[in-house]
Amino acid sequence: MAARATWKGFLKISLVNIPIKVFPATESSGSISFNQLHGECQTRIQQKRWCPHCNREVPNSEIVKGYEFEKGRYVIVTEDDFDKVRPESTRVIDLVQFAEASAIDPMYVDRTYYLAPDGGMAADAFAVMRDGMQGKVGVGKLALYGREYLVAVRPFERGIVMHTLHHAAEIRSIDQVEELGSVPEKVKPEEIKLARQVIQTFEQPLDLATYRDEYREGLQKIIDAKIAGEEVVSAAEPEAAPKVVNLMDALRKSLDTVSAAKKKPAKAVAEKPVAAKRKRA
Repeated sequence: MAARATWKGFLKISLVNIPIKVFPATESSGSISFNQLHGECQTRIQQKRWCPHCNREVPNSEIVKGYEFEKGRYVIVTEDDFDKVRPESTRVIDLVQFAEASAIDPMYVDRTYYLAPDGGMAADAFAVMRDGMQGKVGVGKLALYGREYLVAVRPFERGIVMHTLHHAAEIRSIDQVEELGSVPEKVKPEEIKLARQVIQTFEQPLDLATYRDEYREGLQKIIDAKIAGEEVVSAAEPEAAPKVVNLMDALRKSLDTVSAAKKKPAKAVAEKPVAAKRKRA
């Protein structure tokens, strides 16, 4: 099934405006969602807004938004207040800066979308800007649905990808993790060398398509079996937590295990020509 655009707009780079369509790059249908039911009658539970002070349900018309500036103290923010700062939806991805593609830390990425040209007239300009951005990432802003988003745009295969980004103020400093204070700043060179040897034995081209969501697949099997009225087989006992061992011993054993596993196929291949020579003799 062909993908459907969620909105249309323009990709603006200086004086260049390219009509584009925007498509979600991910889909929520891959995850399994549930509804809350009353176990006794299997009726779906309703969520009600309840005021414990007035001891009654509150309709939407009586609900306001409050900002807690101190514990238990709020200021009310009205729709007029929001209108004063709400940007007009221009649907324009306005790129104001370019940098190296590696400049965007993955931690800042929120959501990802595909961009495509809107109409044949836009296709040529779209392709030119896509190829012109190779190795680069464009950063700018997008005003949409009354909100302003920080975005990054980069070429991807035949199209262009747009990431909505977190602002720097939304990223917590790693210094807030107090437990990292006990991590030593320097380690022994021989330990680093051994660790790198172990890591190198696992290096190979990355293909995330080879990784499956085994939890979701297993859960879907249980659901399908229940729908079909089949007996559900219990899962295997959970594995025991790994024991904490000496780092150097663990690294050496890991290296020996991987090395032994790599040598076995090599021996099997080497024995075949010898066997063939014996047959000829």
